[in-house]
Amino acid sequence: MSAAAITAIVVTGVLVTALAFYLLWVVVILRRLTDTLGKVVFGVASIAHRVQPVEGIIGEINGDFIGVADALEALADDLHPRQRSQVS
Repeated sequence: MSAAAITAIVVTGVLVTALAFYLLWVVVILRRLTDTLGKVVFGVASIAHRVQPVEGIIGEINGDFIGVADALEALADDLHPRQRSQVS
């Protein structure tokens, strides 16, 4: 076998080894990424589960604020005629 053929085989072997190492490294990175994404998905689902009950409470709070606003408007209407009679 000539020196050129041996060199070609060695270079091909080095390239195949480098490609295999690169692909294994990509697999390791993708597995880490999958693990991290799994943790993120779990965290987001946990947050969504904890926030879910707030939706009903916000409606109750808005109802309370509407009652307070109505009471303040009634109080303002009651005070307004008194201010007119004091100014006149």
